[in-house]
Amino acid sequence: MRSKLYKPLSNLLKATKFWEDNYLVLREFKYFRKITILALGFSILAAAFEGFSIGFLLTFLQSMTAGADAEPIQTGIAWFDIWILGINTSATSRLYRISLLILFSTWLRSGFNYFSGIYTESAQLHLADRLRKRMFEHLQALPLAYFVKTRSGELINTITTEIERLKQGFGGAAFVMTRGMAVTVYFTSMFLISWQLSIISVLLFTLLAVGLSTLNARIRESSFGISKANGDFHSRATEFINGIRTVHASGTQDFERQRFYSVSGNLLNASIKVARAWTLVKPIAEAIVTTVLIGLIILSFAKFTLPVASLLTFFFILLRVAPAIQDINGTIAFLSTLNGSLENIKNLLKSDNQAYFENGSAQFAGLNRSIDIVSVDFGYDSSNLVLNNITLTLEKGKTTALVGASGAGKTTLADLIPRFYDPTQGHILIDGVDLKELDVYSLRKNMAIVSQDTFIFNTSVWNNIAYGTTSATEVEIKEAARLANALQFIEDMPQGFDTQLGDRGVRLSGGQRQRIAIARALLRDPQILILDEATSALDSVSERLIQESLEKLSVGRTVIAIAHRLSTIAKADKVVVLEGGYIVEQGKYQDLLQQHGKLWKYHQMQNEIGQTN
Repeated sequence: MRSKLYKPLSNLLKATKFWEDNYLVLREFKYFRKITILALGFSILAAAFEGFSIGFLLTFLQSMTAGADAEPIQTGIAWFDIWILGINTSATSRLYRISLLILFSTWLRSGFNYFSGIYTESAQLHLADRLRKRMFEHLQALPLAYFVKTRSGELINTITTEIERLKQGFGGAAFVMTRGMAVTVYFTSMFLISWQLSIISVLLFTLLAVGLSTLNARIRESSFGISKANGDFHSRATEFINGIRTVHASGTQDFERQRFYSVSGNLLNASIKVARAWTLVKPIAEAIVTTVLIGLIILSFAKFTLPVASLLTFFFILLRVAPAIQDINGTIAFLSTLNGSLENIKNLLKSDNQAYFENGSAQFAGLNRSIDIVSVDFGYDSSNLVLNNITLTLEKGKTTALVGASGAGKTTLADLIPRFYDPTQGHILIDGVDLKELDVYSLRKNMAIVSQDTFIFNTSVWNNIAYGTTSATEVEIKEAARLANALQFIEDMPQGFDTQLGDRGVRLSGGQRQRIAIARALLRDPQILILDEATSALDSVSERLIQESLEKLSVGRTVIAIAHRLSTIAKADKVVVLEGGYIVEQGKYQDLLQQHGKLWKYHQMQNEIGQTN
């Protein structure tokens, strides 16, 4: 009893595990259920008419071999036998009718195969589209900490190459399903003609499938190597393109060539390894199937006595089965190469192992009193804190400058205010409300950030300035550009505001990119302004002009300014000096200089450098 129950139970467990393992992908089919059902329905109809064609073929051959003495073939359906098969007509008439039925079922089957192909292709395109959008939403919901730990090239590889491979895999799976239906019809027809020969055929083909499954398992293992090699290749290519300016400046073309050739070679070797395995499946299957076919022909003549028409039909079907099984085995082998891609996609879409950004619900209506940072610790990992016990008040309408050596924690502290990261310990309060309770998007809409790492989108100057402020008018955009000292160089460009700036603003100098970013911030008219060394890439003339503009912009606004040049924050309402993640001094600029503490030391150093220059 146990042995009888074991196999169905084992199959059920395997099916359940398959569903659980691939649920993240399979659930997408519910969004285009109709298309999937139509693809399946037309495939079933095509397989059914394949069976009708075989039945009519047997009748046709029987009529041909028996001649005028052939008994009329009857289905038992009176109207069909009389009006379609013409049992009351002459043998010649019946032969013509059967010939027409064969042609009719063949053309109808071709039509069903066409629609099956159309809807199958449509389903796989919808699947790829759904997965791309899900990945986009998934990545948007993750905190910035995730992107610090993950290589962008690997993400791009998963969104592009891996999804494309999975799309091909769905097409392959659909092909296996449709061909499998046809093979089922073929074997059913073979059993009806000769169950003895059919059993022998099934046993031999089953042994073939078992033998090839070992090879498919090896292919499946090799597929993970391709996915890893693809990820490494995309990461290296992305890094090379993004860092091309540094490569040229450093004269490291040979070094980058070696690194690129290395990952490209690894991808080549991994692909060849898999190709050698899965391309071996089809010729092996073809050789074995041909051997089986010849053996069955010899066996049928030696051991079994069948009417000529039945024997011809049986081997006609067998000739159709053989290439179908070869194609199925070859496609299954190809599908085995996609396991690495499927695993990458599933890992990216998994939500149970991710710390998602949890947004608050309270709307930010405007800053009334202050931003309070209370006993805040922060570290990108718990064992290495970047900020320690930070307590600081940023008053409304005041400018607070953050000063300190590189690595002191200035930018990290500023990044906590728009909630790019959450404190490891402590709280950040906006008018007494914890930042985590606020709808962060309503806060960020009232905030502008100009950082030292300015990002320019590969679009026009106009769209770059208006980014995030789609309702801005032409007058407002040009005024923002003028205040940022960018209007003149923009109008001097070939297409003015319509000039395309290239990937990451490659057509602009560092100072020009910074002025575009400042114009973008000016246009937002923010309540809270964060300037992370905003004028660091500018020459002294442009810096002075933009500093004047920023001072005007800062009136009535809450400003957090990170500055390397102390001259740019001399008028700040409060200066906070950071060292090693701690606040070591805070107060007015002149008061701190009189204390001869850390700020005074930085002041002296910059004056000495200025005098030397």
